[in-house]
Amino acid sequence: VQLQASGGGLVQAGGSLKLSCAPSGRSESGYDMGWFRQAPGKEREFVAAITWSDGTYYADSAKGRFTIARNSAKNTVYLQMNRLKAEDTAVYYCAAGRSIEVLTSQYEYNYWGQGTRVTVSS
Repeated sequence: VQLQASGGGLVQAGGSLKLSCAPSGRSESGYDMGWFRQAPGKEREFVAAITWSDGTYYADSAKGRFTIARNSAKNTVYLQMNRLKAEDTAVYYCAAGRSIEVLTSQYEYNYWGQGTRVTVSS
């Protein structure tokens, strides 16, 4: 599975962005999908995940501001980010895996997108 993340950009604090993650080429359904981010000088961290059955999970930093959703017809996962803060600045990565037990762990995901950069100016 090859994943293509898109939608990053430069936005002012308080603004919104919507990230997309879609497989390039043919792919199967039934994957758990996650979004992670890595800020400069920091480790990659979990942001949000959606299971194959559409259960959703969020990092505390994302709760109430970010929404993860899936369009099954397009086999695409979205991350709607609202009320963005400067500390949300990072490269955002989407990832996929099957039967993931610990959705917050990057090591559980087998497939990764190339990352899309989000910069929030204060």
